[in-house]
Amino acid sequence: MVVPEALLVRVQDRLRIARLRNGPKTLGNRIALWLALIGPGLLVMLGDNDAGGVITYSQTGAVYGLGVFLPIMIPLGIMAYFVQEMTIRLGAVTRRGHAELIWKRYGAFWGIFSIADLVIANILTLMTEFIGVRVGGDVFGLSHWLTVPVTLIFVAFVLVFLRYWTWERIALFIAVLNLVFVPLALLSHPDWSAVGRAFVGGNWLVPGGLLSSGFLVLLSANIGTTIAPWQLFFQQSCIVDKGLLPHDIDASRRDLMLGVTGMVIVAMAIIILTGQHLHVLPNAKDLNVEGVLAALKDHVGGWATDLFALGLIEAGLISSIVITASTAWAVGEALNLPRSLNDAPRKAWAFYAPAVVGSAVSAGVVMLPHVPLGFLNITVQVIATIFMPAAMLFLLMLVNDAELMGPFVNSRNRNIGAVVIMVLLIVCNALYGITTVFPHVFGGAK
Repeated sequence: MVVPEALLVRVQDRLRIARLRNGPKTLGNRIALWLALIGPGLLVMLGDNDAGGVITYSQTGAVYGLGVFLPIMIPLGIMAYFVQEMTIRLGAVTRRGHAELIWKRYGAFWGIFSIADLVIANILTLMTEFIGVRVGGDVFGLSHWLTVPVTLIFVAFVLVFLRYWTWERIALFIAVLNLVFVPLALLSHPDWSAVGRAFVGGNWLVPGGLLSSGFLVLLSANIGTTIAPWQLFFQQSCIVDKGLLPHDIDASRRDLMLGVTGMVIVAMAIIILTGQHLHVLPNAKDLNVEGVLAALKDHVGGWATDLFALGLIEAGLISSIVITASTAWAVGEALNLPRSLNDAPRKAWAFYAPAVVGSAVSAGVVMLPHVPLGFLNITVQVIATIFMPAAMLFLLMLVNDAELMGPFVNSRNRNIGAVVIMVLLIVCNALYGITTVFPHVFGGAK
């Protein structure tokens, strides 16, 4: 019997973790074990602070200042943890990816529906990542004819030619650079008393009202950049490819919590930066990402623009890496192809090809002249919010499948929480749709 190469590599990774777990309980071994177990949670949440998210948070701060959206980031982070924790249990218990479970449990029709949903959303989301790289490179005088293709080549290379362990370590190194926005916000000398008031309702005035289409579109965009369909598929497949098991669930939860904390802190840092310095501008609500960069240069300094541009490039790069991997895993699982980053490209080209082609399509669109970058970004985030309830429904059904999950099945309280999140998403989508078609139906301004 020939053992697949991917399985052998995964066994080696598990043996490395087992040696650390069963070795001497020294501080060095404990740290090494912790470092070995982290990965999926950090990547899914710091990857969630993608270029599109950075742009969305910037526009949110510029339009609404140090107000209602700043404290909103905390419940959004809690929602993200709640949703993603279910994928941890699914992956560790079933050792199957999200797409594979949907396909086998609910049949080809719903399998095709979920994959089509994911692939379309991923291609659209990848466009926002390449937008971030393009705009960030422009700040340093680099043509997008250079930055976008080089990013595409790098993303394809790490996906196709690196095995899981190396891929994860490189991705984690890039993801940590997402924290560049924190010192940027701190060095911009924000008004901390105004930040504090935002958390006690002191600055929650919303021009046009809570039911205005302007507020609802940014609310939908912020939700879409916090919880998105690709995250469900990515983290579960990542757990499986890493070879994590039920006794790793607690460690994976800590990994996820660390990632959520990082995501929320970075999001707040960006809102604080732009809310402090750009909200006072008369054209704040019309600022696109290029306008944000120009305004930062005028009101904070050239160093702030450079750091922000570096953050944009990093955000686009790490998210391109993880979203491309989520496409590869999902398509491989759905079509019963080789579906591990440990598979050699010569034997698993059909696994890697759809993800690379999808990334190339996204990069190609961003390379076109006169692409409305700001409009495209907000639209993509809102679409993610629209797609999310269907993705969550499949997730909820799977974690309540006692045959699959055994003692790890969802509890009653977790089910209530999941249903509440789904209802909130649907209500938000419905209100946004109504106010877009009938902008004065609630008496709010557009």
